[in-house]
Amino acid sequence: MRQALHHLRVNARTRGLVDISADVRAFVREHGIGTGLLTVFCRHTSASLLIQENADPSVRRDIERYFDELVPEDPQRYEHDTEGPDDMPAHLRTVLTQTQLSIPVEHGEPVLGTWQGIYLFEHRRHAQARDIVLHLIGE
Repeated sequence: MRQALHHLRVNARTRGLVDISADVRAFVREHGIGTGLLTVFCRHTSASLLIQENADPSVRRDIERYFDELVPEDPQRYEHDTEGPDDMPAHLRTVLTQTQLSIPVEHGEPVLGTWQGIYLFEHRRHAQARDIVLHLIGE
């Protein structure tokens, strides 16, 4: 049994979905583990992770628009605003999604569906540098 750990830095320019699939696949290939389990972990409370369709960009736009409606940026609505009016909505969007993914690895590749991609979901309006931890275990 072998393990590998890597910190992936993702620079999100603004709120929305950032495809990190290629970087995650490159990490798995680099370590030559044929069968195992990949954990993808976001070390932040105002960003999250999703596995979602990667073929049609309108899916990403619809998801982003849905979250804008579901958790609006309204300064009158929230008490917590330490880092600005998008701070508390970002935390709530993270609560509704996830900060960790577990993805099987088979034949040296993450086992994803044909139309699935791995995304950082940035919930803040302004550019953020995000730290995503990749942990691979297997043989």
